[in-house]
Amino acid sequence: MSKHSELARDLFLEGYNCSQSVAAAYADALGIDRETMLRMSASFGAGIGRMRKTCGAVCGMFIIAGMKTGATVGADQEGKRNNYATVRAMADAFRAKNKSITCMTLLGLRKAEKSAQPSERTPEYYKTRPCLKMIEDACSIVEEFFPELAEE
Repeated sequence: MSKHSELARDLFLEGYNCSQSVAAAYADALGIDRETMLRMSASFGAGIGRMRKTCGAVCGMFIIAGMKTGATVGADQEGKRNNYATVRAMADAFRAKNKSITCMTLLGLRKAEKSAQPSERTPEYYKTRPCLKMIEDACSIVEEFFPELAEE
């Protein structure tokens, strides 16, 4: 397990959501302060605002992809294409490991959450969630696509 995976795991166990855990683990390597990265990624937890859509760990992975490959000029069609291709390839890599990138599917839920209320983080919560594996897989994929981040 890489140092970033360990940091992401620790962040999750401190109560941060999956997206925050993945994105903030790379804040220093990306030259961003952790608080900014935590704020940028806060809305994407629990499948984006607890709607159980795209997995938060995957969203965190995509935030990092945007930091590394995101176009910064509106007319930069090649830059956009490159970023989108990277995001799709990262999604495919995550899907190959976990069969899905959807939070609801990964958690084995049959329907979306009706409440925005986050689950209380208890030892039982952590035992019933596959989130740590999703976080570790997302970090592994980040470092596969951006090996320079593994070295930071």
